[in-house]
Amino acid sequence: MSTTTTDPAAGTAKIPRIGTIAFAGTIGTIIEWYDFLIYGTAAALVFNSQFFPNVDPRIGTLAALGAYAVGFVARPIGGAIFGHFGDRLGRKSMLMLTMIFMGLSTALIGVLPNYAQIGLAAPVLLVVLRIVQGIALGGEWGGASLMVLEHAPANRRGLFGSFVQVGFPIGLVAASAMFSLVALLPDADFKSWGWRIPFILSVVLVGVGLFVRARLPETPVFEAMKARGQIARAPLIEMVLKNPKSFLVAVGLKLSEVSWVYMLTIFVVVYATTKLDLPRSLMLNAIVLAALLELVTIPLFGYLSDIYGRRSLYFAGVTFTILYAFPLFWLLDMKTPEIVILAVVIALNFGHGLMFAPESTYFPELFGSNVRYSGASLGFQVSAAIGGGFAPIIATALAAYTGGTAGVSIMLILLALITLVATLFARETKDDPLLS
Repeated sequence: MSTTTTDPAAGTAKIPRIGTIAFAGTIGTIIEWYDFLIYGTAAALVFNSQFFPNVDPRIGTLAALGAYAVGFVARPIGGAIFGHFGDRLGRKSMLMLTMIFMGLSTALIGVLPNYAQIGLAAPVLLVVLRIVQGIALGGEWGGASLMVLEHAPANRRGLFGSFVQVGFPIGLVAASAMFSLVALLPDADFKSWGWRIPFILSVVLVGVGLFVRARLPETPVFEAMKARGQIARAPLIEMVLKNPKSFLVAVGLKLSEVSWVYMLTIFVVVYATTKLDLPRSLMLNAIVLAALLELVTIPLFGYLSDIYGRRSLYFAGVTFTILYAFPLFWLLDMKTPEIVILAVVIALNFGHGLMFAPESTYFPELFGSNVRYSGASLGFQVSAAIGGGFAPIIATALAAYTGGTAGVSIMLILLALITLVATLFARETKDDPLLS
């Protein structure tokens, strides 16, 4: 498929195979999110016995989840590194590198000897590989977003950009499905070798992703920058010095949405299964159903952002989050399976999807073309590290201290208010040219 753009970034040149480019961006993010998310499942199920066996099981689980959280801290590092070189050398080369790093680190986790085999080196290497995963994911999202955005027709940037975001729910479903399959093995087999299969399988997935991405051209926006001599010498520094407002706005825009989604997939599952005695299968099925529906709602919201603007969706999403922060737990407390599933489906699609859908378009549009990879990646990943890495931990502490979820709901509202302020300061970008 090819189409002609009216965006000044590319003049009247034809954009080659936008459907193929969107597919390549999506399949890459699916693989990256699959790799990143299977670690969390394994950390909760088996890493305590495999890599931290000489401590109390509860402490071992905390240690395994701590290693999981390290991946979030590493994501801004990846955003800074790959953002710098993506603005200097091009979008395509960084996309290839992030996928290679993610695939190799994930596969190596799958063959990593456990504590019984190599002692303390096992958990140390596990943490190192998790850091590499986080760095790779930190660079992947920005590159995939720019590859699609800078090829897309000017009036369909929100729609095509949203396909990059679809990688998250598909990766979530794929990771859950893969572990559900290997969990059917006898318990001894699952704990000794079955859990490794989802990690090793990543090598095959990455091979497919690299084949698809190798066929992509560099973006016309980057080629135009090279031709005009507009490549920044130090894009990260220029972004911070010349675009501090855009950077802070990007961090603020991401904060509510990313906290909300990890609250749903981590804290809410723990709360419902431990405090409400709801079956774990019910909560996991609710999340999978909600993620499957996002395969429709995310492109829909991306399309609507081309019509009504990116800010409009953010205002709608943050308003929903504020209004739903208390009802979410009221509905869960009813313990009726149908109501619980509906509550989670609504929460994910409107508290997450409304703001998540336009991000891959909106964040890059906030920055000039010569610092776009750096600005969008770092803004996105800094907020992801704060919200994804710490919000579930703070929520767990609040619930334990207060004996209820009122404090958690207030925390979600406060985070939403930060995003609301960022939205007020953000400018609308849907009609802006992509080439500075």
